[in-house]
Amino acid sequence: MKKKLTSLLTASIALAMVATGCSSTKESDTKTAGASATETAKAAATAKSTSPVEITFWNMFGGGEGDFVDQIIKGYNDSQKEVVVKQLRLESNEYYAKLSTALSSSKGPDVAVAHVDRISPFVKAKQLVPIDQLASKVGFDLKQISDSNIKSVTYDGKPYAVPLDTHFHMFYYNKDLLKKADLLNDDGTPKLGELTPAGFEKTLAQIQAKVPDVQALAVNTPYFQEPFLNMYYEAGGDLLNADLNKSAINNDKALSVLNFYMDLYKKKYSDLNDKTPWDSFHNGKAALWFGGVWEAGLLLGDKSLNIGAMPLPAIFGSQTHWASSHTLVVPSYVTAEKQEAAAKFMKYFSEVGGKTWGQAGHVPANSVVTTSDEYKKLPYRNFFIEAQKTVKFAPKTDKYTTIITTVSESLQNILFGKQTPEEGLKSLDKQINDVLAN
Repeated sequence: MKKKLTSLLTASIALAMVATGCSSTKESDTKTAGASATETAKAAATAKSTSPVEITFWNMFGGGEGDFVDQIIKGYNDSQKEVVVKQLRLESNEYYAKLSTALSSSKGPDVAVAHVDRISPFVKAKQLVPIDQLASKVGFDLKQISDSNIKSVTYDGKPYAVPLDTHFHMFYYNKDLLKKADLLNDDGTPKLGELTPAGFEKTLAQIQAKVPDVQALAVNTPYFQEPFLNMYYEAGGDLLNADLNKSAINNDKALSVLNFYMDLYKKKYSDLNDKTPWDSFHNGKAALWFGGVWEAGLLLGDKSLNIGAMPLPAIFGSQTHWASSHTLVVPSYVTAEKQEAAAKFMKYFSEVGGKTWGQAGHVPANSVVTTSDEYKKLPYRNFFIEAQKTVKFAPKTDKYTTIITTVSESLQNILFGKQTPEEGLKSLDKQINDVLAN
């Protein structure tokens, strides 16, 4: 009995040891597995925190402008490791249709270019985020941006875009042709005489008489809404009333401007059928040209062309003139992480890239850039800055795109004789009111 009890006791101890051993092995395995999982999670978190945030940037810039944007993106990507910008460049004629679809479907860019006169419907649809808090988060002082630019993107007290520039028209002149016409001062500036419609026509008549084989003034007939608005705004005109609910186009100011331009075509100072007036001026076939600041690199960069620039002459009484602006916007569907990444890129584009962008001719919206010695050394930029101070942006209505298209089509009908200026303005007035009412 004692022997049997001893055997049972021995077996029990052995069994306990085996059981204890199994338990010990499982606990060790669990601890090892737990440690591995923790380390893996930490490694993943570390990798995520060190991996750059990738954002997609949509724009419509081609040609020389596109080259400058490429430089800015490369400069930003090379300057830091937190964000990588990948761009998608779309054709300008399809850009807004695709951007609108993207914003509506919540699937598209993380940051995008939008003209200032295009953002109103996106703001109304709550498809864009305000950028003031984002700017503050990344240390971007929006007070650097000119007041006129910030006001142009502000709705209900909130800025919804980062203005990159102001673009408008300058008065370019061919010094060689003006010299032949005895209209060039010793300092290389033009002799314009009396700044009235009649006085300006006298200047054009003198060019025509002394240099008959060129246009005295090339007019942007294909996009006539812009030269029209330049002079109409000079005259103190508006497209819409103060409440933005009625047309304000059918008046004596608009009629005077139209009659002025019609007179230029009638007297052959300008060629109504010139479909590429920008080329005519560039090629020395026109003495004067109201051309965009974006042409500065081409027209002023080549000294052999001997071209000068100044603000548009106050032919109709003031220096106020048409302008637009490229801005950067962030769609409301973008995640918080990518919104912040987009804000960092926008800050760089404005503060650093603005110096590169200024070479394209656009007047940077960031005052840090426009007051820099680097910018001031570019040809005629003091006149560009002067002209920027008197710009007039589009009225803030979500129907502006339809309105300006209507204006453009109506003006073409007037220019090419389908309607008299009086008939055309009356018809245009009604069409704009119909757009606003619907």
